[in-house]
Amino acid sequence: MSPRMNHRSTIRLAAPAWLARGASFCLALLLALGAGAAAAQGNAIESITANQQGGNVVLHIAMREAPARAPIGFSITNPARIALDFGATANATGKQSQDVNLGDVRGLNLVQAGERTRLVLNLARPLNYATAIDGKSVMVTIEGSGAVAQAVNAAGQPMASAAPAPAPAARHILRDLDFRRGSNGEGRVVVDLPHGQVGVDVRQAGNQVIVDFLRTGLPEALRRRLDVSDFGTPVTRVSTATQGENVRMTIEAQGAWEQSVYQSDTQLIVDVRPVKEDPNRPGGGNATGYRGEKLSFNFQNVEVRAALQAIADISGLNIITSDSVTGNLTLRLRDVPWDQALDVVLQAKGLDMRKNGTVLWIAPKEELLTKEKLELEQRAQIADLEPLRSEIFQLNYQKVEAFRTVFGLDANGAATTGSDTGRNRVLSRRGSAIIDPRTNQLFVTDIASKIEDIRKLIQKTDVASKQVLIEARLVEANDGFSRNLGAKLGFADLRTLRGGDSGWQVKGNERVAIGGNLTGVGQVTGQTPDDGDGYTNTTMVNLPAAAIGGTPASSLAFSLFSSAANRFLNLELSALEADGKGKIISSPRVVTEDKQIAVIEQGIELPYQVATSSGATSITFKKANLRLEVTPQITPDGNVVLDVDVNKDSKGEETRAGPAINTQHVKTKVMVENGGTVVLGGIYQQTERNNENKVPLLGDVPVLGYLFKSTGRESTKTELLVFITPKIVTDAAAGR
Repeated sequence: MSPRMNHRSTIRLAAPAWLARGASFCLALLLALGAGAAAAQGNAIESITANQQGGNVVLHIAMREAPARAPIGFSITNPARIALDFGATANATGKQSQDVNLGDVRGLNLVQAGERTRLVLNLARPLNYATAIDGKSVMVTIEGSGAVAQAVNAAGQPMASAAPAPAPAARHILRDLDFRRGSNGEGRVVVDLPHGQVGVDVRQAGNQVIVDFLRTGLPEALRRRLDVSDFGTPVTRVSTATQGENVRMTIEAQGAWEQSVYQSDTQLIVDVRPVKEDPNRPGGGNATGYRGEKLSFNFQNVEVRAALQAIADISGLNIITSDSVTGNLTLRLRDVPWDQALDVVLQAKGLDMRKNGTVLWIAPKEELLTKEKLELEQRAQIADLEPLRSEIFQLNYQKVEAFRTVFGLDANGAATTGSDTGRNRVLSRRGSAIIDPRTNQLFVTDIASKIEDIRKLIQKTDVASKQVLIEARLVEANDGFSRNLGAKLGFADLRTLRGGDSGWQVKGNERVAIGGNLTGVGQVTGQTPDDGDGYTNTTMVNLPAAAIGGTPASSLAFSLFSSAANRFLNLELSALEADGKGKIISSPRVVTEDKQIAVIEQGIELPYQVATSSGATSITFKKANLRLEVTPQITPDGNVVLDVDVNKDSKGEETRAGPAINTQHVKTKVMVENGGTVVLGGIYQQTERNNENKVPLLGDVPVLGYLFKSTGRESTKTELLVFITPKIVTDAAAGR
């Protein structure tokens, strides 16, 4: 480092691990949030003093009022920190940090959030501590020997500890472990600790966050491995197991992410947040989030080169500085990531950087732009002078016609130069290409770099498309019930035909005859001869049970007649009940390539007569088919998106214009797992019908009315379900 930095330049590196992110990073934010609540607190920390008593360090925290209870505290081992939470307490010291530099205590930070103030002690190594209340003060004793700490008062006399640390050999049990997804897509692991002073060691190793709980046991219910990849966070698995006297929790993550750990009372929370990587940033973060370790700068009129050298020493990157980087700057930054500090220095001096691996080249922006422009011009000149090469590409799966638009070829497939830059975006200005549909080959002439680009393009696109077997099942179920009841009633008087008198005498020579109709009465009275239909004309009530599906109703007849067999009262009862169930299953199936439409159909074509403009008639046909039209799309995660159109048409009733067509149609777009089955839709119909035909008045007479009427009841249920199952055809299955 340059000697000029000795003016007044100091560098303090903050904690590089999880507490630095959980406390130091949040200092400014938490102080801003808690500033408005400071005046409303009933108690406050007025001053903090530290002194060394032997190998121990004792902190005297003066309060405005006597605290009701000791602060809640916890400690971590990597980095070594002790955190004390004062509830309903404000920070009245006017400072957020304080250097101690006594024993193993380096310094302290005060963070206020709402009604709570947190005191964080930065240690050189993990140590035990004890707290005690002495009047209006809180005494904190840090045991320098590593043994169990004993609290002392302001005079240095031992006293009862308000919150003694657990014995080193004591083992406590973790109470619970939970995983949640945060509002910003972060994976959050929440661990319930047995108490607030459990030692926790957190470190990052590759794509894992390893959390060790020291001298802690694990119940059998929490000894498990959670697969949380379905939550849509960077975290994929959380494994918890015992290791000797400790418990180790391993959090596996994928992609670009960053982690932060913080503790609230007895809850330890590990957040794994997704970040968008920027390859041009030295720290690997995005434009708004920096991921470098936090540090503090206090430069007074120091050379820019010296400041960049200090950042290089901390970050571990190799920095090459251009000779044109000159000048001095004054910089005071507190607890900021080193990559953010680098950006600040570059912006302040009008500099820019280019990253190549772990090497940063820093120069003025104009110098970098000029150099890059010259390099591009040199490449363009080399491309104009570089010799051309020719190569033949044989396409195996794709048709060569698909590359016509890619290379900007004309309609004849002849060679064309790259002068038309609007049409040709692959070849160089000197390149040309010819396609041969007969042999499915592509002839390209261009410089070597373009030939290589075309080879990579063909390798990516000329691949075998996956195939999908789509099976549809259309299940049509029918359930019908019908019941019909009816009767026939007739009266015959054959006395006239037998030589007697017809009818019944009313008065004198007046008589009354009964027949089924006018012709029947005439035949009874002798007015018209009997032509053999006399029996038919005797029917007075003709309401038999209706046939069902062409099946006639069963009947039972009775006759009441005189002893001379010349007068008859005939009765016929008919009844029919039908109960039918049916199921029709149609199962069309088809195999097609990914993203290619497939159609399969089976059925008949019905002829229709239509009139032409000249008045003549012609025959046209209309399909009544079972038709399946589907377009599959295989997703990267192995599911299948189906665009389905299913028709099931059948011949219906006859009309004057021709037969009607019964149509059942389903059209939708769904995503189904490979080999899974989904119900696209269903049509359910239920028909209830009651029919009654009767003789007026007589049909309404109780019980006897059934002799003068016919009744019918019909109940029909029809249900159509459409199932579809896609299966991705593997290479082995396709070969068979």
